[in-house]
Amino acid sequence: MTLKIIRGEFARFLLAGAANTLLTYLLYLFLLEFLAYLLAYSITFCTGIALSYFLNVYFVFKQRASFSSFVKFPIVYIIQYSLGAAILWLLVDMAGVSPAIAMIGVIAATIPVTFLASRFVLTK
Repeated sequence: MTLKIIRGEFARFLLAGAANTLLTYLLYLFLLEFLAYLLAYSITFCTGIALSYFLNVYFVFKQRASFSSFVKFPIVYIIQYSLGAAILWLLVDMAGVSPAIAMIGVIAATIPVTFLASRFVLTK
């Protein structure tokens, strides 16, 4: 695998992730009006997994969707969720950051981990 291919995948990953992040962040902000921040995060997170799977399979890594990859893909997001929830908790409860602003820090911290894990699960 050449560095050029990985750079292209990463660029597409960032683009797909930006679209997914924008949609899920807007959902998160909407849900904050009705729910506690961790519950809003959990619902938003699950919604984003489905969208992310299809964007990553078809657009980022240019693979065929399969039952096997569909079943494995949420493992990537179990890792991301655990990391994200811990960072969100630290920022909100320990550092006093607003939940809306703290989510931006979660996104920035989890992007590299998610790319590498997604690549591992979805490419042959």
